[in-house]
Amino acid sequence: MKIEIFTFCDFAQENGGKLTIIGTFDTIIARSFPCIHPQLFIVIRMRFNIWEFAKHTFRIETCDLKGDMCMDTINGNMVVNSVDNTTAVSHLIFTISNLYFKSNGMISFVLYIDDREVTSIPLYIRKG
Repeated sequence: MKIEIFTFCDFAQENGGKLTIIGTFDTIIARSFPCIHPQLFIVIRMRFNIWEFAKHTFRIETCDLKGDMCMDTINGNMVVNSVDNTTAVSHLIFTISNLYFKSNGMISFVLYIDDREVTSIPLYIRKG
């Protein structure tokens, strides 16, 4: 399995297997703290090889630089299969609303597939 895309954005959708991503970013600028970011999307595009076609679990955990969880864990299942291809693509799109930040810093979003850490991305929160 290969992660082709793991990003934050302003909007995302999947339609007929096509993935649309608008406004990808890794930094949120806040006027003051604490603050609430009204909405962001997390987008993941994964490519599985034929021998990986099966049911898989996934989870996204967050933590700040102190190791504290920043939001509830996202959990789920997905079934990967293909029609006459040797690889298959799976898209995961999550809308996160009212994300609360006490102060500036960095939050790590860690992706696990089948209870194995696959990758992570940072979300920076800065005062501007």
